[in-house]
Amino acid sequence: MGMKEVILRGMKVAISLPDPIFRAADRAAKQMQVPRSRFYARALEAYLKQTSEKDITERLNAVYGGDTREPNPFLKAAARATLRRSR
Repeated sequence: MGMKEVILRGMKVAISLPDPIFRAADRAAKQMQVPRSRFYARALEAYLKQTSEKDITERLNAVYGGDTREPNPFLKAAARATLRRSR
């Protein structure tokens, strides 16, 4: 697997899922040969990571996305010169 997993005591949670989602998740867990609990935990962890990264991107875009000014000509020329030297 490549990652070292640490199993901690887990919190038992009861949730309701639509039958098609439950069956698809059950099949996927069996195919991956992991317990359903671990499958759900990994899926939730991946979702939380993805939404966290999306939130960061949205906040950066809010800060820098609206800046349509032309860059400083000196900085633009310096960046081009640096790129040419690095090739």
